[in-house]
Amino acid sequence: MSVLYTVGKMTVAPLTRLLWRPRIIGLDNIPKTGPAILASNHQSVIDSVMMGAITPRNVYFLAKNQYFEGPGLKGTMMRHIMYGLNQIPVDRSGGRASLMALDAALPVLRAGHVLGIFPEGTRSVDGRLYRGRPGVAKLALDAPAPIIPIGLLGFDKVQPVGASMPKLGPSVEVRVGEPLDLSQWRGGEVDSRGLREVTLKLMNAIQQLTGQEYVGRYAPKRPDQVAAD
Repeated sequence: MSVLYTVGKMTVAPLTRLLWRPRIIGLDNIPKTGPAILASNHQSVIDSVMMGAITPRNVYFLAKNQYFEGPGLKGTMMRHIMYGLNQIPVDRSGGRASLMALDAALPVLRAGHVLGIFPEGTRSVDGRLYRGRPGVAKLALDAPAPIIPIGLLGFDKVQPVGASMPKLGPSVEVRVGEPLDLSQWRGGEVDSRGLREVTLKLMNAIQQLTGQEYVGRYAPKRPDQVAAD
């Protein structure tokens, strides 16, 4: 664990809990040791901050590889900061490239750490829960590691898509579900159909925690993502 992450865990995490006072349900479902994947719905920039703040263990997150590829001194500093905050670079261009890029997280899980991930791949622009991408299922079966579904409620009001700063005042809640039973998919090769089945099982578990309307297609790109393509 880096010095930067240690400082953040000692300062930013308590401050985050103090400012928003999240109601937390089911925290005991996160295993105290060994690898685990925390898979959550995604509505706000602050989601990953809150997941790290409420979890006793250190959490690694996936970040788009553009953050690690900047040129010059500024790019070098950004890379050190991202790695120091336990961020893992991944290709989010879509398709097989994104699926294979998630292999970068395998060493983290196989070393017994916790990985935080948003199966939708991007923030929801309308509050609905969108179809999950199969990378989380592949990671869970390859590592192997349990998947812990997490439902975040109220965070879309703290910092909606497009807002530059988070707001104080909205009540927020973190619901941690029980680990998914993946026994029927373990012990052998799992094809694309099996990965889709595991992913659907996960999204159903998240939907039960959040009560969001489920949409059976991938989340649309936000305007800023389209402009960046």
